[in-house]
Amino acid sequence: MNNNIQISIVSPVYRAEKMVHMLVERIVKSVTTITEDFEIILVNDASPDASWSVIEYECAQDKRVKGINLSRNFGQHYAITAGLHYAKGEWVVVMDCDLQDRPEEIPALYQKALEGYDIVYARRVDRQDKGLKKLSSVLFHKTFDWLSGSKTDKTIANFGIYKQCVIAEYNRMPELARSFGTLIRYLGFTKTTIDVQHAERAEGKSSYNLYKLLKLSFDVIISNSNKPLRMAVGLGFAMSALSFLLALYNVIARLVGFISFPGYTTTVFSIWFVGGLMLFVMGILGLYIGKIFDQVKGRQLFIVKDKVNFD
Repeated sequence: MNNNIQISIVSPVYRAEKMVHMLVERIVKSVTTITEDFEIILVNDASPDASWSVIEYECAQDKRVKGINLSRNFGQHYAITAGLHYAKGEWVVVMDCDLQDRPEEIPALYQKALEGYDIVYARRVDRQDKGLKKLSSVLFHKTFDWLSGSKTDKTIANFGIYKQCVIAEYNRMPELARSFGTLIRYLGFTKTTIDVQHAERAEGKSSYNLYKLLKLSFDVIISNSNKPLRMAVGLGFAMSALSFLLALYNVIARLVGFISFPGYTTTVFSIWFVGGLMLFVMGILGLYIGKIFDQVKGRQLFIVKDKVNFD
């Protein structure tokens, strides 16, 4: 680790060409109240706009600003991972580029960390997100908590400050299904939160649509909980018990004369029901097997196309 760097700020960039300059300006203004020895790592996640050109310009103006350009769009959490692999600071701040995470909160996060914490999360007391994002967040956390048996906080996202030892352990995890917050929680370490002001998005709208939110939710849940598999086993056992009871009823009913002729409706309904249930359980198994297949291929978590201001 380069001991000359006190704080690294890592921010994934996507569709943010109009926000990058303001982001850098506000980070520099805030962090220089702490130290002059810092770096700002901006990771362009193959943004379709001119974000990379703007990042290159900012890098030319200040050597403490460093740029990483990924070869394709890997996704937010992979872009964060790329930035963290290059972060050398004793402390590392992770924040979004849309300025909803306010750079002015960084000094407060840092001062709290100096009290003896390895992780300090920024807790958004009054979220400024749109209705769909708020609703999806609530549904995700409730579902994840129920399936995993853990307790998460929907007011906490990626924004926070992390000691280098935490980031080093995070970088050692090879999981292909990346969720920064989930993996950080797994690591442990001493942690706390501080309340911060959450701002409205400075420009444009979030790139997370309903499909991306659902995909991320499925990836995180399947990668961190095997409860759906255990539920499938319980469902199969319950169906077996119900089938046995129905068969026993039909035998007794036939013997005592309650059933005078066979009923095709019941038979067809049973076949369709059991067939659908089998496909449902096989689908759950398929999701887990698919994740195993993706993981064992051992492909890169990210691919860097260009770097600026790195030794």
